[in-house]
Amino acid sequence: MAAIALFYAFSEVSTLLRVLGLIAAVVVAVLIASRTSAGAAAFSYIGDTQTEVRKVVWPTRQETIQTTMVVILMVIVVAIMLWAFDSLLGWAVRTLTF
Repeated sequence: MAAIALFYAFSEVSTLLRVLGLIAAVVVAVLIASRTSAGAAAFSYIGDTQTEVRKVVWPTRQETIQTTMVVILMVIVVAIMLWAFDSLLGWAVRTLTF
């Protein structure tokens, strides 16, 4: 927060220097945070997620296209069913109220 405040407080200084100072402050903050138990747990979590992402078996282009088409088809089918049900209920309400 202080780095952001100083970034705007020194508006007369070159933008490049202010950005470099902001980056330096973020790096120092991350280094300090990594020394705490919560920071160490966060870095451990990030490492674990990177390991898990490497284990993912990504679908092929053909599988992705087929799955997308199935989803689009199901959306259309459900939309038609909801439209039909809504029309039926609208007809029933109009019949009962007139």
